[in-house]
Amino acid sequence: MSRQASHAGSWYTENGATLASELSNWLQRASESHAPARAIIAPHAGYSYCGECGAYAYKQVQPERIKRVFILGPSHHYYLKNCALSCVETYKTPLYDLTIDQQVYSELRSTGAFGKMGKDADEAEHSIEMHLPYIAHVMQSRRGEFTIVPILVGSTEPDLERKYGEILAPYLANPENLFVVSSDFCHWGQRFRYTYYDKTKGKIYQSIEDLDRQGMQVIETLKPADFYDYLKKYENTICGRHPIGVLLNMVACLTAKSPGVKAALKFTQYAQSSKVTSQADSSVSYASASLTLQS
Repeated sequence: MSRQASHAGSWYTENGATLASELSNWLQRASESHAPARAIIAPHAGYSYCGECGAYAYKQVQPERIKRVFILGPSHHYYLKNCALSCVETYKTPLYDLTIDQQVYSELRSTGAFGKMGKDADEAEHSIEMHLPYIAHVMQSRRGEFTIVPILVGSTEPDLERKYGEILAPYLANPENLFVVSSDFCHWGQRFRYTYYDKTKGKIYQSIEDLDRQGMQVIETLKPADFYDYLKKYENTICGRHPIGVLLNMVACLTAKSPGVKAALKFTQYAQSSKVTSQADSSVSYASASLTLQS
């Protein structure tokens, strides 16, 4: 059974050649500044909004050694308190189909910590799908030689994110695995019910950027507790906060068990869908980051 590319033709082009050309152009313009990535954070909006920003994460990926790509995406439409795995075998893209790693899925299911998402819920969600074309394109040289591990992340509590961090840390430790963490940043405006504005920072869009960059700096410290404190203080509408929390806990678990491992996360790009200057406006922020591990 296959998951259809349900957002192709609306959120991004369904024409494979055109899509490959767009991705290539964005990647050519992006700079390699923090590679090789073992994990990345990248946005999941329509490509006309965030495709260029996302390239600054995928530019840090070196595909030669990668055999598996884990994708952690937040659930927008399907309420769950834990993480869920797909029920299909392949994910379709306009470029080529991606195969789910059933061996890893079996290992994850055996923990009893993962639920199951049905095909309808899978196809309704965009947070994982929006990364598939980029993954297929960047991994083109490894086509047929790598698998994907999509994981839908629900409204997880910190303790549960810590548990998932412990489960997934051994996979992060393996240099043959790449983790893709799907997240946009601040969703600002009345339609998002979030209008935080610190007038000392200038115009509204400048306040939004300052708020996001505070969060980005906290994430770069790789301290889960500090990230949770930031979210509690500002309630910033970072839709991938739970996948990010899982990633931070993975790193914390890995470095605690392997003190010789040096983890470094760096944000490589930031953008906004529009420059908000009025309370009647709205915008979504996008950020790309790369995590490197050295031992």
